[in-house]
Amino acid sequence: MTISKQIGQRLRAARLAHKYSLSELASRTRTLSKSRISNYEQGIRRMGIEEAQELAEALDGVTPAYLLCLDDASPLSEDEWRLIQRYRRTDARGRDVILQVADIQGNYPAEPASGSGKDE
Repeated sequence: MTISKQIGQRLRAARLAHKYSLSELASRTRTLSKSRISNYEQGIRRMGIEEAQELAEALDGVTPAYLLCLDDASPLSEDEWRLIQRYRRTDARGRDVILQVADIQGNYPAEPASGSGKDE
């Protein structure tokens, strides 16, 4: 598979993870059209650094390096993406509540996952 096809698959997967249509993603960018993004996804055209940056900004939590297949690890989990999206969609009061909860929870270390679900 060519790098253009791999980049296209990664872009499409990121778009679908955010539940955006091609039109929605295009509207979230400054300069990219629906057909241009479709061409990237199909591997017909290869996006440049500027386009990757613009798409990364539109796809909260995705980096240009990830979209260009220069980094294999997605920087954020689906839960983290969802939290960012909800934070950005809420008003100032809601953002304040989210930050307060994060501050409080940050004082407690995460408990290690247990395989059996029972105290060992």
